[in-house]
Amino acid sequence: MSTAKAAPWVAVSERSSSLSPAPERRPAEGPNERGRRGSRAWRGAGWREPFGCVEAVAGGCGQPPLCFAVRSDLVGAVVGRGGSKIREIQSTTNTKIQIIKGDPKAEVKIFGNKPMQTKAKTMIDNFIKEQENYSPQYRVDIVAFQPSVGRDVSTNHNEDLPLINWDKIREDALKWGKKKWADLPPIRKNFYVESATTRAMSQLQVDNWRKENYNITCDDLKNGEKRPIPNPTCKFEDAFQCYPEVMENIKRAGFQKPTPIQSQAWPVVLQGIDLIGVAQTGTGKTLSYLMPGFIHLNSQPVAGGKRNGPGMLVLTPTRELALQVEAECSKYSYKSLRSVCIYGGGDRNGQIQNVSKGVDIIIATPGRLNDLQMNNFVCLKSVTYLVLDEADKMLDMGFEPQITKILLDVRPDRQTIMTSATWPCAVRRLAQSYLKEPMIVYVGSLDLVAVSTVKQDVIITTEEEKRAHIQAFLENMSPTDKVIVFVSRKAVADHLSSDLILRQLSVESLHGDREQSDREKALENFKQGKVRILIATDLASRGLDVHDITHVYNYDFPRNIEEYVHRVGRTGRAGRTGMSISLITRNNWSIATELIHILERANQSIPEELVSMAERYRANKLKREVEKKIGRLQGKPQKFY
Repeated sequence: MSTAKAAPWVAVSERSSSLSPAPERRPAEGPNERGRRGSRAWRGAGWREPFGCVEAVAGGCGQPPLCFAVRSDLVGAVVGRGGSKIREIQSTTNTKIQIIKGDPKAEVKIFGNKPMQTKAKTMIDNFIKEQENYSPQYRVDIVAFQPSVGRDVSTNHNEDLPLINWDKIREDALKWGKKKWADLPPIRKNFYVESATTRAMSQLQVDNWRKENYNITCDDLKNGEKRPIPNPTCKFEDAFQCYPEVMENIKRAGFQKPTPIQSQAWPVVLQGIDLIGVAQTGTGKTLSYLMPGFIHLNSQPVAGGKRNGPGMLVLTPTRELALQVEAECSKYSYKSLRSVCIYGGGDRNGQIQNVSKGVDIIIATPGRLNDLQMNNFVCLKSVTYLVLDEADKMLDMGFEPQITKILLDVRPDRQTIMTSATWPCAVRRLAQSYLKEPMIVYVGSLDLVAVSTVKQDVIITTEEEKRAHIQAFLENMSPTDKVIVFVSRKAVADHLSSDLILRQLSVESLHGDREQSDREKALENFKQGKVRILIATDLASRGLDVHDITHVYNYDFPRNIEEYVHRVGRTGRAGRTGMSISLITRNNWSIATELIHILERANQSIPEELVSMAERYRANKLKREVEKKIGRLQGKPQKFY
């Protein structure tokens, strides 16, 4: 008799022509003999007793097993998923159960004293009755999912299962979708009135303007016939001549002229076209979607009080960026539009109360918004203007499942804006999924480029010398300097900040393990200049809009070149210049080649040590590949880790 374990507490065998005899009855043994035998009890019959239950079963070893038969297709109902039911029966009744699989009947043997055998059989009968009460049309053959019962794989247990009609399922989904969005009011999208100055620009003037403004490019991603690319609005009046309240906010802020991406993005967004904006950090992407969003909300056929929910939704990857966008909304308030910021780590009950009072604009991180959405605290069916801000960072942080769930409740005919600092394949896929026939506006090239207004210095050093480098730099800072020191881990941020404080240097630290109130206080002290040194993880590489940062110091080089570009973008913002200093060790030599490309595109000087490091890494990589190839040809066993 061959034996297989269906679960840790059950033995299941399959009947064959050479079936072994049932376990022989042994004479009564003294306690010492039983102790010596231990877990060998019933092993001759193919039974392996679980650890720690020998004495419990020994008391019933003198009783013959209670034997009965059940249908083979109901064995799964007795065993349960992962053996859960059979374990429950055995632990409740202090018995041991053996199932010998046969066709069409399986034999069940229960070992133990008679009252417990009867109780165990009653429990098994109840499980079988529950299974037989299911309609045969919908019953799933549970034994098909129990490979441990030694079933014959040649037997088709699913012959009676109905086929799935996928065409009907798709048809029902379409009907459900139409019903879900049937009662929503219409959307107005086109609010653009082209000024005479913008209309009068010749193609040569447009090309020259784009070339002079960081070689900004606009393209239509619509399949088939392309739409005309709108001319850039070189002045604020060209974009918002019909909206005096917007112009008042801009004049109050003291801006002289729009940034390149704003000039090219505003005519696209105001026409109601979905937009992808790809530009470096600090180029004004936030106002490129906020200003048209205000106009969009205020110009809808249904007034805000009758909308029964927010009309504009901005999703951001981090709390800091969400708070930054919310501050911009408050700064450029328009027509008394109400905004609220929703993020993890904040007062959840307070956020729920703010949303329930009525709101026009929600700025949120995906995790907390998905939490409120799934618990029916916020309704997103009224959203007509959606922004995915810093989409590449949201994907890096693993927020795509939450984004997908959120957008299930946002009407499909919305207008969608996506901004990103980089344009990797994952962001392109996201844009293809959630935007309809968009246009793309990007500054310079879609290749990764650091901010051109930042001087980038690279220092080749060792791990042991890094602390001396950072201390020398910080001690020689001028009174007007302000620096962010980026580190790789939260523990490094705490250790480095503690060490600098002991050296009488005033610093703040910013990382994910700090309480939200502490993070906000540290950031506020840094913005106001109370502290001029901020030690941070990559949490601060996005959404940190402090215009007077003079230096970025990469104490630990980031894990990928995209994060390096974002870190560098924390300085040299809004037309200012800045400086980046990066410490490179042998641990970072795999990224040396990519760093050289970034430095070349920004016309920065490249240290000879960095070039040598990149060459050594390429040579070492080639050597490993050759050795691996030779090993395969010689038939050497491969190493697996």
